[in-house]
Amino acid sequence: MRTQSLNRLRLAIQLAGIVPVSAGLAGVLTGFGVLNETMSGAADSHMRYLSGLLLGIGLGVWWCQAALERRGMVFDALCVVVIIGGLGRLFGVALNGPPPLTHVLALGMELGVTPALWLWRHHLLGRGLL
Repeated sequence: MRTQSLNRLRLAIQLAGIVPVSAGLAGVLTGFGVLNETMSGAADSHMRYLSGLLLGIGLGVWWCQAALERRGMVFDALCVVVIIGGLGRLFGVALNGPPPLTHVLALGMELGVTPALWLWRHHLLGRGLL
């Protein structure tokens, strides 16, 4: 039971990690081109920086899942960072109205999938399965 539950969580984390890794890498490589927009100078540099952070978060969660028993606190911290970012995005929605579909999907990851994975880890931890 323990191994099966933990393996399912690890697989879910691996799959969810595809999103920040691929989006982060695309943003680092293309800047605002990932959004089919053009910007130059400071805005492009900032976009690539933020994309690098997203890539780092994705790589970090992949690293954590391999030894979740020992790296759970790092996983928790990464989840909190993503959730705070999602709350910031949600604040932007409140100020500016509905965003494009890609941003709605990102909100789903930030305020849906990420908290669900965090809660799943803590559920297993509370049951002594981690």
